[in-house]
Formats: sequence, C-alpha cells, structure tokens
Amino acid sequence: MRYLIVLNDPPYGTERSYNGLRLASSLLKAEGNEVDVFLMADAIFCAKAGQKTPEGYYNLERMLKPVIRKGSVLLCGTCMDARALTEDELMEGARRSSMAELTERTTAADKVLVF
Repeated sequence: MRYLIVLNDPPYGTERSYNGLRLASSLLKAEGNEVDVFLMADAIFCAKAGQKTPEGYYNLERMLKPVIRKGSVLLCGTCMDARALTEDELMEGARRSSMAELTERTTAADKVLVF
C-alpha cells in the first residue's frame, strides 16, 4: 500500500510532526508499504540539517532518515521560500518539491494522512 503523510506543524513545540513520523516509521516496517512524507508550512524545518536536541529528546532529522532510505521526503518550495530555508540547509536526501508534485503524490496514494 502507498501512503502519503503531509505534515504542517513545526518540528518542536507541538507533537503533531513527531507523531506523524512515528506513524511513518511504523508503516515502513510492514512488508510492501511505501511512504512519502510531504512537509509544508513550519514542518519544513523537520528536514533542516544539523538539529541538536537535548539528550533523550526526540530529533526529527533522525526520524526522517528511515523515510528517506525507503521512501521520500519532499518539502513545499513556496513554504521554503517564505521561511528563507535554502536547499543547502536540508538534510541529505530531502528535497524541494511543489504543489504540482504534491498533487501527483496525492492522486497516486492509496491513503493520505494529514498532521
């Protein structure tokens, strides 16, 4: 089954993006599942390289790595521009995308989950 998970909340301050990535990780463990994560609004900062969190605290950059290995992590280009996040600041494997690609991924997905 193919899943698309759309995250909107910032990486820290709420737990919505954290919970969305927990679900993505769990879905990837099941045989035959494909997962794409699309980051919009303040969720784009989940893919910012070099996050340093306190010991024992979740780190969304680390949580995205398995998704990148088995699926894809895409960022809204308009949201990146609005927040002055450049492609050079992204973690390896995450990439700038567009509303057109989100539309394609949405129509191709069996299930779309929005956090």
